[in-house]
Formats: sequence, C-alpha cells, structure tokens
Amino acid sequence: MALIDLFLARRVKRGQLTVHHANGATTRFGTPDPAFRDVTIRFADKGAANFIVRNPGLGAAEAYMDGRLLVEQGDIRDLVNLLAGNDPWEVGGPGLKPSAARRAVAAVTHRLNRINMARKSKRNVAHHYDLSDRLYDLFLDADRQYSCAYYTDPEYSLERAQADKKAHIAAKLALKPGMKVLDIGCGWGGMALYLHDKTGADVLGVTLSEEQLKVARRRATEAGVADKVKFELIDYRHVTGRFDRIVSVGMFEHVGPAHYRAFFRKCRELLTEDGVMLMHTIGRMGTPGVTDDFTAKYIFPGGYSPALSEIVRGYEGLRMFPTDIEVLRLHYAYTTDDWFDRAVAAKDQIVELYDERFYRMWTFYLAGASQAFRYGGLCNYQVQLTRSRLAVPITRDYMFEEERRLRV
Repeated sequence: MALIDLFLARRVKRGQLTVHHANGATTRFGTPDPAFRDVTIRFADKGAANFIVRNPGLGAAEAYMDGRLLVEQGDIRDLVNLLAGNDPWEVGGPGLKPSAARRAVAAVTHRLNRINMARKSKRNVAHHYDLSDRLYDLFLDADRQYSCAYYTDPEYSLERAQADKKAHIAAKLALKPGMKVLDIGCGWGGMALYLHDKTGADVLGVTLSEEQLKVARRRATEAGVADKVKFELIDYRHVTGRFDRIVSVGMFEHVGPAHYRAFFRKCRELLTEDGVMLMHTIGRMGTPGVTDDFTAKYIFPGGYSPALSEIVRGYEGLRMFPTDIEVLRLHYAYTTDDWFDRAVAAKDQIVELYDERFYRMWTFYLAGASQAFRYGGLCNYQVQLTRSRLAVPITRDYMFEEERRLRV
C-alpha cells in the first residue's frame, strides 16, 4: 500500500474520500457521514502523492496550486474539512506528524522569520496587503473588514457580522466624545471611521501598507471627516503623543514574539494615565508553536498567531491591568466561510486579475483558515488592558449596554 494510502486510512474514518491514483488505481477511505460531504480527488502524476506525504501541509497546498492534486467531487474546503474534522485539535488524534528533525528545523526557521524589524515589517505587510484593491473587494464586505467578524447569530450576513464586530469592540473601549484614539494597523480605515461616526472621537490610524493608506485617506475625505480621522504610513514604534484609547485589530499577528514586550511597552507609553486599549488577535489555544509552512511561505511571511501565555508574558511586569479577556472560537470559521464562498463566486475575476494558480492558492488559504478555527487549535483573543484599575467600571454591564446602543 502506498504511503499516502496508509496516511489516509488512518486519518479518514468519518466521511468518505475517494482517491484516483495516477496509475489508474482507485481507493476509498471512511464511510459516509452527514457531518461531511463525500470528496473525490485525483493525483495527476505519479509523483504527486509522495510529494504531499513528505510535508503534508505545504505539499498538499502546492500540489493543489499546481494542478497535481485535483478535487473532482466537492471542493478544496470540503477536502480540508474532511481531513481536519477527523483529527480535531481537542482530540489530538493520529495523523502523519512531521519528524522531530523537521520540527526542530521549522522552529528555528520560523523564529528567525518572526523577528520583524521595521523595514522587514513593511515588506511583509506589502506582500499581502498591497495586492490589487479589486481582489479584496471581491470577497470582503463593503467596509473591507479583513479580520474576524462577530456573529451574534450564525445565520447573519457577513455585512451584519462585521458591523456587530465593530460595535463589540467599540463598546469595550468605553469611548466618550472628544477622546483621542490610536488605531494600530488601521487597514482600509473602516474601524477608525466607525469609531468617529458613532462616538465623535478623534482617531489616528497607522498602517504600513501604502495601498491601504490611499484608500483610508480617500474614505475620510469623501466622508468629510479628514480633519477628525487621520491616517499615516508609520510603524507603531515611531508614533508619538498620548491617546485616551488604543485599538488594534488583526495587527498583533505581524508583531512577532521577539517584539511583544516592546509592543506593549510602547502602547503603555502612548496611553494616558486612565487610558484603555483593546487588542484583537488570532491566537492559538494550546502552547506556543510555529506558523505552518504554507502560510509562512505564501500568505503571511513573518506572521505568527500567539498562545495566550505569550500575550500575557508580553505585558506582565509593565504595570498594565488585564481588565477583560474574551475568547472567540467559531466566529472566524464563519467569517472565512463567507470569504471562501465569495472568492469562489468571483473565480473568473480573480483569475483575470492574477491567474489560475493564484486563485487556487487563495482558496486553499481561506479553506485552511476555516478548518483551523472549526477543528484546529486557533481562536481569536480580545484583550483589554488599562493603566489604571479605575479606568473602566468593575462589572461588564457597560459593555453590553453600549453594544446594544451601537447595534441599534
């Protein structure tokens, strides 16, 4: 039996996977299960299966991108969910694990790649966020919220869930009119514009993406609030001044563990004495680890999703109060499902912008992200920190009350 068959026989028990090998042989694994769609794949050449086995995560991605792994029944998300759903994080079941030697090499490589000095950080950001504006319009909501939405009901639309996410975060900031807010990693400006619109706060958004900066500034000008909502191309390490509130959504993943303490120290320096910060980041529910090879190579070079222990070590000893920590579990799975559906619907436009290989890479990325939050060890953390123990009320009622007001 081929090594790929041994792997799949151990891995696939629930749901059915049919494999057509390049030599004409067909094998089936598992049994039909209503929790999973049946999937059929084909290896286009004799070397594809062994290529995948040598490094399953990266190998499967590249084989799919290059047309060596074809999905003939179902789609790439169905395949990824079938494999991941048979080996969920909380069970820690079998599977073809990387060798100790490869894990050691990966740990060293990723540790070096996560040292994000200012110039390298800008290159890493440009790799992902300076792609064509049109691409993001094809799969994001109209406000271009490129981070985990908040599904107060899983049946809600992406637009509703992203609006609820902004309300959820704004409520935790306990904003008052006239306050000064710093948005670190402001993206295309949606959060900054929302905070000003709903609370009257003055907001400075900072980004390292030149393309995002252009869009954010244009949006502020078109809304007639460019004097109240400003955007700058600057690394957070170089920001000066004092702010009543700091918000950072989906940026901490790009900081790198070597810089966590510097990040929180800088935030403390920028906060007023009664200031509040809210950080929203992808995180891992287990122990510290390494970024998977596919994501590090193709999607977010230098990126890393921290364990909660790493976040805590970043701010402990800096005399900041952790006044609220929330764990969002399935919300990003729902979000990336919506993104995947929209990307698939826009296949022709994405292929026209780039090519077929890019489209397959992008959909593999979104499918992989979906399963990582549905079956894997990833979640989202929202961490609220203050400089004063009196900066926010001692119960969470204020959050609920403000969130309800903002949703209306």
